[in-house]
Amino acid sequence: MTKILVIEDERAILENVVETLELEGFDVRGAQNGRAGVEIAQSYLPDLIICDIMMPELNGYGVLLQLRERPETANIPLMFLTAKADRADMRKGMELGADDYLIKPFTASELLAAVGARIERRISITKEYEQKINNLRGNIICALPHELRTPLTGIIGYSEILLMDFKSLEPDQVYNMVEAIYRSGMRLYHLIENYLIYAQIELMMTDPKRIAEARSAPPLETNSVIAAVVQNKAAEAERAGDLEMHLCNAEVRIYTQSLEKITGELLDNAFKFSTPGSTVRVETSKQNGYFVLQISDSGRGMTAEQIANVGAYMQFERAVYEQQGLGLGLIIARRLAELHGGQLNVQSAPGQGTTISVQLMI
Repeated sequence: MTKILVIEDERAILENVVETLELEGFDVRGAQNGRAGVEIAQSYLPDLIICDIMMPELNGYGVLLQLRERPETANIPLMFLTAKADRADMRKGMELGADDYLIKPFTASELLAAVGARIERRISITKEYEQKINNLRGNIICALPHELRTPLTGIIGYSEILLMDFKSLEPDQVYNMVEAIYRSGMRLYHLIENYLIYAQIELMMTDPKRIAEARSAPPLETNSVIAAVVQNKAAEAERAGDLEMHLCNAEVRIYTQSLEKITGELLDNAFKFSTPGSTVRVETSKQNGYFVLQISDSGRGMTAEQIANVGAYMQFERAVYEQQGLGLGLIIARRLAELHGGQLNVQSAPGQGTTISVQLMI
């Protein structure tokens, strides 16, 4: 049964709203002031909160702020009741995280329509979230064991040869095997690191407080961070001669490790999916209040459908193009950009290369 909490200091309105909702089959509880409402919400955990704005002790805005600060109540949808239709007041509520407004006086049908819309929206979001979780779970089950097994097979295989035939091996043979073990170990490390980073980002994206902290990070000068990552990645890929870099410095509110990760993962993909000798271009610019990082390659490209389906643990045309990794790099870059209030866009066509743009607010 859907649970609804009504917070209203006028007894007549409170009793009327509670009775109307109970007649429709909802499990309803009432509170006559904001402080009592917050306490009830923490234990009752309703599916929807209907809250008056103008109340003594703790008004509706205060209720909303306190609810959003607590993980257990942060995502409960809240609809304000107000006798004021002032646009500034409505905008303030929306900025704080209110989901809807209902202007007094209202009819029973208007109340039920507004409640029904909020409940349907919550059900839709829940279903979408569950579908994403199921897709993620299925992709992990399919991809993760293979990706873990491949580097482990190399590590175990070469280690076994070294242990069994060490005395008969030439120094250069030992060196080559140790180098192969190291490469496999680094591949495994990167795989596990990306898996943990992705899980951490997804958890952060469900916490409004952590999102707010990320978006108020100290200003970071972008040039030195991006240049260092670009040069290191080009050297690792042995593609320094293919690199073109044009940087425009800016200060952006983003964690250093986030900008490093975004740049590094996008460059890894650009080098991985383009052939040696072809150009990989890195450019930054300032456009309409945004800092834009753009990375372009002339590799095999992506179809419109593939761009639309970019997601975690998904590699396109795996049977045709055998690539290492879970395909997490692009989605990690996108989610990090979103965490910091930005966005990532992909422009690509099969056989014509790919351009990825990350926009971050200055």
